[in-house]
Amino acid sequence: MNLTKRLQSLGQDQNPYRLNGIAAGLSAVLFLITTAGTIYMDLQLNASDVAIFTFMALGVFIALYVLFGLKIANQWEKAVVLRLGKFQGLKGPGVFWVIPVVDNVTKWIDHRVMVSPFTAERTLTRDTVPVDVDAVLFWVVWDAEKAALEVEDYRSAITWASQTALREVIGSLMLADVLAGRSNMDADLQKIIDERTTPWGVSVQSVEIRDIIIPKDLEDAMSRQAQAERERQARVILGESEMQIAESFAEASKAYSNNPTALHLRAMNMLFEGLKEKGALVIVPSSAVDTMNLGGLSGMVALAQNHDAATKS
Repeated sequence: MNLTKRLQSLGQDQNPYRLNGIAAGLSAVLFLITTAGTIYMDLQLNASDVAIFTFMALGVFIALYVLFGLKIANQWEKAVVLRLGKFQGLKGPGVFWVIPVVDNVTKWIDHRVMVSPFTAERTLTRDTVPVDVDAVLFWVVWDAEKAALEVEDYRSAITWASQTALREVIGSLMLADVLAGRSNMDADLQKIIDERTTPWGVSVQSVEIRDIIIPKDLEDAMSRQAQAERERQARVILGESEMQIAESFAEASKAYSNNPTALHLRAMNMLFEGLKEKGALVIVPSSAVDTMNLGGLSGMVALAQNHDAATKS
């Protein structure tokens, strides 16, 4: 609610009756001069003084009339001028003059790129999950006349149109699409909001989703689901690795089954590697390898031999 009120307060235009500070100062000086002249004429009344006073009063009136009609628009502004309630035109930037009393500057339209944050709270997705979404809208007024005449308060109207569009987009998507498709949501929002604001002379440059908040219990459940999926993938990879290792051992057993000498040398090498890590030196006869039945390769060789015999038979 505070954010909405702040946005509405920002949407209020500046004082349409703002005056040029220089004009106000000069008007005050002329008023003092006129007052002094009046006091002087009260003290000395003659024909020449009356004429001088009349010309002074007329000059002061004309000066005030001109000065109060002066306005200044900043470089990024356009002033909307109405003459007797009817649209007269756009003025600015810079100094311009309007007819006092007859002309009225009703709005000052800012042509810079504007930024409007908006939000959709507790909005249901298509699968009935409540989410809070914060977004930012970048827009610019390209037609000051339409912005002033076609809508009462174009700033507030843009904010409300953006919130409505955001709720519509969220309601048409599943939660997974909302979480994973921010870029698609940005494009859809920009298209919808731009269609609604174009008649007001406003063009939407971009829409950016800042944050998506889901319920805490759902967030925890999704976290556990993601963790379980990672564990499942790890187990699958481990199983595939075991299968590859088993296939490698099977291929090795086939090679050793036809070459007992190679198997003997491999067993000796395994014995050497085991003793080398402990920093010890042991001398054993070559026949000890067969006696100790080192490694599981002998069993694998026997298995391969049985398999070959069964195949031949």
